[in-house]
Amino acid sequence: MPYTWMPGKPWKKHETHSNLMTPVNDALPDTMPLLLGCNRPLKMSFEDQLNILVYFHLEEHHSGRHLPQVLKEEHFARQYIAPEGGIEKSSFFEDIGSRGLEQMMEMFGKLYAMAAKHLPKGYAELGDLVLIDGSLIDAVLSMYWADYRRDSKKAKGHVGFDLNRGIPKKIFLSDGKEAERPFVERILAPGETGVMDRGYQSHKLFDTWQADGKHFICRIKAPRKRPSLPMMLLS
Repeated sequence: MPYTWMPGKPWKKHETHSNLMTPVNDALPDTMPLLLGCNRPLKMSFEDQLNILVYFHLEEHHSGRHLPQVLKEEHFARQYIAPEGGIEKSSFFEDIGSRGLEQMMEMFGKLYAMAAKHLPKGYAELGDLVLIDGSLIDAVLSMYWADYRRDSKKAKGHVGFDLNRGIPKKIFLSDGKEAERPFVERILAPGETGVMDRGYQSHKLFDTWQADGKHFICRIKAPRKRPSLPMMLLS
């Protein structure tokens, strides 16, 4: 549910946003700094970008085009979200285009580790369960790296979901054409059990995962002739 501005109670927005940013702020001091690949200094720090990103989603905005205006004119956004001293539209889009994927992924890993310490672990008797799947994400045509089709750009998110705690554990991004199976190796750790759909079926990879001490449950396609298949579904 989006939080809303309550007449006479501006603290409501501040409280909601502050609660969400508390763990982020705890992890920021040790996070890789965000640098621009030229001599011009950034007008927004990585912390500013995270503040704006959280605000963007809580307000359920569908486009970032009007964000610079909101950051300048809306009282709460100007006071608590915008970079100190404000930011002009041209600088905003130049800096937001330089947001660091490495920093985002590092922050995600730190937040997962924090959450995992506090959330109860369900299905402990089944071991560490990780649901693995990939999903296409619509991208704009100017995102040339998101190769998919001539008239369509899509990225792909490869996600490892911690079934024991009910939260995502690992995320990797690629272009839309990237194969999903190779990411199992990066998502699944030795001793964990991956839960996958039939798109991940590969006897060669089954052997590799078993050799690496990685367990898995994989739905399969039509019956195969390979006699050892039933033993390989749950390693």
